[in-house]
Amino acid sequence: MKFRPLHDRVVIRRIKEDTKSKGGIIIPENAREKPMQGEVIAVGPGRRDEAGKLIPIDVKPGETILFGKWSGTEVKIDGEELVIMQESDIMGVVVTPAVAKAA
Repeated sequence: MKFRPLHDRVVIRRIKEDTKSKGGIIIPENAREKPMQGEVIAVGPGRRDEAGKLIPIDVKPGETILFGKWSGTEVKIDGEELVIMQESDIMGVVVTPAVAKAA
């Protein structure tokens, strides 16, 4: 990817959701809701406080995050649909059991 976010911006790739319901019904494209989980692709250096000190971003590339349905700005970079949002729009990091044990 040829894009570097600035300040406290984060670039996210939405995680694809199932096209079928739990009952086996195929959900058409226009009836699906946008996924609210994504993989962090790139992060900016962080924001600065009133004193000018750099506050780094808490998320790292490769982590899976949860964010609001209407958060961020959708963009197309290198033919791929991505979302750019501020760190404050991220609700949290999804921790899988294997990752939790390693930490």
